[in-house]
Amino acid sequence: MTFQIDRRYFRYFDWVGFGLLFFLSFLGVMFVYSATYRPEAPYSPFFKKQLLGMGGGLIIYLIFCGMDYRKLCRWGYFMYFAVMVLLLVTMIKGHAAMGGKRWIDLFVFKVQPSELAKLFFPSFIAYYFETERESGVYKFREFLPALGILGVSSLLILKQPDLGTAIILLASGILLLWLAGMPRWFFIVSALLGLVTAPILWNSLKEYQKKRILVFLGYGEMRKERYQIEQAKIAIGSGGLRGKGFLKGTQNKYLFLPESRTDFIFAVVAEEWGFLGALMLLGIYIILFTRLFWRIGTIHSLFAQLLAAGLVIPLALSTIINIAMVSGLLPIVGIPLPFMSYGVSHLWTSYASLGWVNGIIMTQRYAGTC
Repeated sequence: MTFQIDRRYFRYFDWVGFGLLFFLSFLGVMFVYSATYRPEAPYSPFFKKQLLGMGGGLIIYLIFCGMDYRKLCRWGYFMYFAVMVLLLVTMIKGHAAMGGKRWIDLFVFKVQPSELAKLFFPSFIAYYFETERESGVYKFREFLPALGILGVSSLLILKQPDLGTAIILLASGILLLWLAGMPRWFFIVSALLGLVTAPILWNSLKEYQKKRILVFLGYGEMRKERYQIEQAKIAIGSGGLRGKGFLKGTQNKYLFLPESRTDFIFAVVAEEWGFLGALMLLGIYIILFTRLFWRIGTIHSLFAQLLAAGLVIPLALSTIINIAMVSGLLPIVGIPLPFMSYGVSHLWTSYASLGWVNGIIMTQRYAGTC
């Protein structure tokens, strides 16, 4: 793997996007600190890991940005098969926590293979279609291998069980296949089949997953099934316009808000910084993803565009679903808020994704001036 060391590349580096990313990560570290702060032990292990994760993530961003994205894409294609093996290993000998086996313990830190799946699946798709045919026009049968790999990967993640990550991988994968030119009739038929088989799919869900959907529809007792979402709504609502102040959120500090450092960190932001703070955070995400998709639209190579879009889509979907979930607009699923929620694996793969995208755009723009 070679690095593209050329001073002229600095001209095309996305400094604005990198600055937004750094600011988001800084906010993430701040609110992980707040969510885990205790007077007797202010610097929790979670805060320290997230701080180190941010430092490591910035390095990973620059490494992926400096690599030749074509070689990285080819390497990622083969790496994806290794990821599928890791998903199998996770099911058998994975580290059990939070009701599932989602991590592989490497003693120094834990690796979540499902996060690697989100990172390398776009390279699998882009490299597969680039080598299949140069014209960019495919028949339906040529989509079947990619569709099969996507289905198997999603099932392996679902069996961990990790419904949130499985949804993100499946949804972003389907969108990527649509961008690659999969026929429209396939999506129409799939939607109809989904409606017909809905009772079967419902019965295949685990009991806690059914309860989450029922809670979203308004069922369940406030102190039992509805406790998590009700506490999140209380936290968001009690923040008012300007919030209670940093480290002063009562729902957070008195441990009423479950998973405050991970999936529900947006509620911590809303409680402590209020509506204005939550609006500012939303604004940063909107600017970041709008700029990314606009810059991806300027890429001339179809396959580079497909790869870049595939790296950004999972992060954009995770952001939308997480905030909607915490606000009660979608059922609760285990999806972290990118660059904000605690989790080193998720943080590093997110940095790698956007570093890779920046490298693709820099290379394309630089090539266009030569």
